[in-house]
Amino acid sequence: MKLDKNYWSNRYMSNETQWDAGTITTPLKDYFDQLINKESRILIPGCGNAYEAEYLFYQGFKNVYLVDLSSTPLSNFSQRCPGFPKSHLIHQDFFALDDQFDLIIEQTFFCSLLPKQRPDYARQVFNLLKENGKLVGVLFNDPLFDDRPPFGGNKEEYEVYFKPYFDFNVFEVCYNSIKPRRERELFMNLSKKS
Repeated sequence: MKLDKNYWSNRYMSNETQWDAGTITTPLKDYFDQLINKESRILIPGCGNAYEAEYLFYQGFKNVYLVDLSSTPLSNFSQRCPGFPKSHLIHQDFFALDDQFDLIIEQTFFCSLLPKQRPDYARQVFNLLKENGKLVGVLFNDPLFDDRPPFGGNKEEYEVYFKPYFDFNVFEVCYNSIKPRRERELFMNLSKKS
């Protein structure tokens, strides 16, 4: 399976985005609502329709960056949020990105990657985070599919990828998932190891 930009562009153009909740989900909204530093550099990789970025932007966070392999969701987002800086929309492979961020947000990107890429994801997040940076977001805690995205997994598997690079602040079943994902998501708040 070749999960390249054409694959993802076709999924967006044909509205085959079953993972898309259509709005920011509760776990991330609740987390964002307690953030104080609106100058933080925030990255949302594999951003898709980026409802999280829209929410952050309208809450006054001006250093939010989106990266996606497909230009289609970036274009959709730009039309929906015309005031969002175009220079913060990065049409690039996440694994080729070379920058530094205070916070990286995970929302359905991890499950879109081939499972063999998961160790590379953990390493790349570590490399992209500044000292004391955090990886925060949700992961499916569900078998899901093994032949196409979204690919599932479980807490024990994920811990193997992240433990070499991160200290675990929170890594547990979400108490505030949206109804279709209830009991099927883990909330993570991980800090980059020194």
